[in-house]
Amino acid sequence: QVQLVESGGGLVQVGGSLRLSCEASGRTLGITTMAWFRQAPGNEREFVAAIRRSDGSTYYGDSVKGRFTISGDDAKNTVYLQVNSLKPEDTAVYYCAATRIFYSSTYAYAVGYNYWGQGTQVTVTS
Repeated sequence: QVQLVESGGGLVQVGGSLRLSCEASGRTLGITTMAWFRQAPGNEREFVAAIRRSDGSTYYGDSVKGRFTISGDDAKNTVYLQVNSLKPEDTAVYYCAATRIFYSSTYAYAVGYNYWGQGTQVTVTS
């Protein structure tokens, strides 16, 4: 099994920034892709960003392109999400996810991931 633990969420004003972290532990060998999703109350889980460990390729949801940056530190089994220029609509619980198999058809969907963290709340106030 793989355990994922997120941290770094909090309360921030519009235009502010946060750095979210997700540390993986357990049977992490073979994890190929790690990602961030978010879910606001009443909404479906939304893809935010993903990173492939093999070559560092990154992918972003349209609503966060240019504002959010995903990065990884393989030595620490940790993936980060730098979130800048925050908007009220970015308010959500942010979840870390991981999978051993990357599919181009599913990496942006929750179904493409086997392992999930408990989430960290990000609240943006105006």
